[in-house]
Amino acid sequence: MSNRFPENFLFGSASAAYQVEGAYQEDGKGLSIWDEWVKLPGKTFQGTNGDVATDHYHRVEEDIALMKEMGLKAYRFSISWTRILPEGRGRIERKGLEFYHKLIDGLLENGIEPVVTIYHWDLPLALQKEYGGWEDRKIVEDFTAFAKILFDEFHKKVKYWIVLNEPNIFTQLGYFMALHPPGIKDMGMYLKTYHHTALVHAYVVKLFKEKGYEGKIGSSIAYTPGYAKTEDEKDVEAQRRYYETVNHYIMDIYFKGKYPSWGYAYFNERGLAPKILPEDEKVLVESAKMTDFIGINYYQSATLAYNGEDGIGVSDFNVSGEKGNFRESGIPGLYRQVYNEKLKYTDWDWAIDPDGLRYALVEISERFGKPILISENGMGAFDEVSEGKVQDGYRIDYIREHIKACYDAIGEGVDLMGYCTWSFTDLLSWLNGYQKRYGFVFVDFEKEDLPRIRKDSFYFYQDVIKTNGENCLKE
Repeated sequence: MSNRFPENFLFGSASAAYQVEGAYQEDGKGLSIWDEWVKLPGKTFQGTNGDVATDHYHRVEEDIALMKEMGLKAYRFSISWTRILPEGRGRIERKGLEFYHKLIDGLLENGIEPVVTIYHWDLPLALQKEYGGWEDRKIVEDFTAFAKILFDEFHKKVKYWIVLNEPNIFTQLGYFMALHPPGIKDMGMYLKTYHHTALVHAYVVKLFKEKGYEGKIGSSIAYTPGYAKTEDEKDVEAQRRYYETVNHYIMDIYFKGKYPSWGYAYFNERGLAPKILPEDEKVLVESAKMTDFIGINYYQSATLAYNGEDGIGVSDFNVSGEKGNFRESGIPGLYRQVYNEKLKYTDWDWAIDPDGLRYALVEISERFGKPILISENGMGAFDEVSEGKVQDGYRIDYIREHIKACYDAIGEGVDLMGYCTWSFTDLLSWLNGYQKRYGFVFVDFEKEDLPRIRKDSFYFYQDVIKTNGENCLKE
């Protein structure tokens, strides 16, 4: 019998509102923190922004037709908070709701399962200015009210909900590395805002379950498994510290309801740990049990080595795409991330490690015992059009090997619901602009009409879905 994925496996692809929709001030939409951030000099690559992006807002039927042609089983997208609530709360903009009904109905009519992300980084600017957004516990009430509007409006059509996308990334980049809005460098604030994201997840899951909405709900964490560079006890200890202060720290609070003891104690001793109220503990533990699945965004692994108290600190990312600019980065006294000579790297110096995905899925499954949805996995690259074609064999190789890793993980007992690539079309890559392409569909951003071109990887993934992975697993 041929190797195939389970019949109900969700082969999908993904996007995010700010990165594709455009129409940033149309039909009553309010401004988000990203609408302001991208206009500040030097904040994004060559000043790129999402004012128009791929113009998905006006091209939704065309994009869904391409998804149907490919045969997508699922499409993961986010809902723009300020399209629904222009000021973050209060007045509801019906035109925003109508757009997402149009998108969801179009997907369902074409046999594509909508997977809705409630929040993918585009906080209403009004809430940021009023009380600092994620810095204040008021965010819990406002976010939960927003989520309830979406559940009431769409719950009969949407079976899969992701509360938050990569809360560990938007809090780290926004409050510790100052690369995303609001541009703060304060580890204590990063840990505080991350705790607030966990509370948001908890209260939204609790609301979803107590109101009896049908469907499944979780959140998506950016997960980077780590290896010790050598068997030296100092490197092995660095790996342990990485897990206690990064992977287990960010995952446990969502899916166990409490932080790992060593990691929390480490931050607490330094006056950095977030304040945990008695009511926090209760709702976090309750919601962890209620959460239906764990979303994982996987792109690369980390190789970890000893880093002394006077060691290397955090380094900025390669956002230029000039390969070979890998920089070691770390937290003094905890760990440092080093180059792995055994792996290949992308032009943005991200380690290409398909087996790291299998490894991550197995360790997450063993630790939390919940179904897993890969909500993002993909390769950013420079793609070129030649004679009307985009030959992206490097992306095909990347995706093929990661799909094989998924299959191997299922063989090791992982309950894997689906695999969503990042991304369906090319889109705005936050700090990296439009030069870093992830999609199956090339978007020519140099032309006013933004023509779409199917890449070679489009046809590859079409065949993966058609054969339920069988042809991919043969190769």
